[in-house]
Amino acid sequence: MKRLISIAIAILAVCLGLAVWSEGLQKSQGDTGENTLNLFNWGDYIDPALISKFEKQTGYHVNQETFDSNEAMFTKIQQGGTSYDLTVPSDYMIEKMKKANLLLPLDKSKLRGMQNMDPRLIDKDFDRNNKYSIPYFWGTLGIIYNDKFVKASEVQHWDQLWNPKFKDSIMLIDSARDVFAPALISMGKSVNETNPQTLALAKAKLDQLSPNVKAVVADEIKMYMAENEAKIAVDWSGEASEMLANNKHLHYVVPREGSNLWFDNLVIPKTAKHFKAIYAFLNFMMEPKNAAQNAEYVGYATPNAAAKKLLPKSLQNDRQFYPDDETMKHLEIYSDLPPAKVGLYNDLFLEFKMYRR
Repeated sequence: MKRLISIAIAILAVCLGLAVWSEGLQKSQGDTGENTLNLFNWGDYIDPALISKFEKQTGYHVNQETFDSNEAMFTKIQQGGTSYDLTVPSDYMIEKMKKANLLLPLDKSKLRGMQNMDPRLIDKDFDRNNKYSIPYFWGTLGIIYNDKFVKASEVQHWDQLWNPKFKDSIMLIDSARDVFAPALISMGKSVNETNPQTLALAKAKLDQLSPNVKAVVADEIKMYMAENEAKIAVDWSGEASEMLANNKHLHYVVPREGSNLWFDNLVIPKTAKHFKAIYAFLNFMMEPKNAAQNAEYVGYATPNAAAKKLLPKSLQNDRQFYPDDETMKHLEIYSDLPPAKVGLYNDLFLEFKMYRR
């Protein structure tokens, strides 16, 4: 009898353990009830105070999980198993997610605030009429320079980076499309060029730049530039704003002949479950006061024109991060290229990195 009781207790303990494990698994996958919003976001890409404000104001609880690349985000959502309600892909990735049938269209009747968006920053090729996406942040690719070593007049155009004066002085972001863009633009070509011969010529031009390249890295650029260990960098405007905040001698330039225009956007994955929470959050984030607060925290440009008016004048008028209309005309968004073309970019970029002089 005692043995039977012991067995029963053991079974009960196992069942209890499985119940706890199942509850924990559900929480880890974000499925924690109707009063929940499961947000899949880039790291440190929203003001935590806004999360708290949203939760207090609406009663919804936000579960946030982060990713470090568009590709990692795409793979996890494609695999399924985790019920994300909102995620934040970049422009070209929205095209890819649409093709893979991973997105739900927005119900515009439930949205309040789209009228706040800058007309120049909506209805783009990657999502016409913003059927699936709401712009969250936007920016450019450009040149960061240190005025202790470099004159402003020396770095207003991409071609100037090839000046022999800048030997061993330039940091490049470790991204094939973003390194090929300056070479292609300086050749009068599109950042979405796919002709193999043209790309080979662009790679040859990058080989000529290699004596000036100090390193091809990622986040390390911010440390090198902030500590005056490099004179020039090619990086995104969002990263540049962080660098400039840490070193008064740094400046950011978007060459007027052209560059990349990028967007990060809020979208609803097919895995979404909590639609009331989703639209409450989207409307909350489009409120000008909240969007302005988020822009000041993150340091990236807001697409919300009403929010921009609430920013300090020094930010509103900063053409480094809010380029004028003439510069905007020459900016291009990266297209979602076919896998074979992406592979060509990556192969040529790898060759450039491996055989730098």
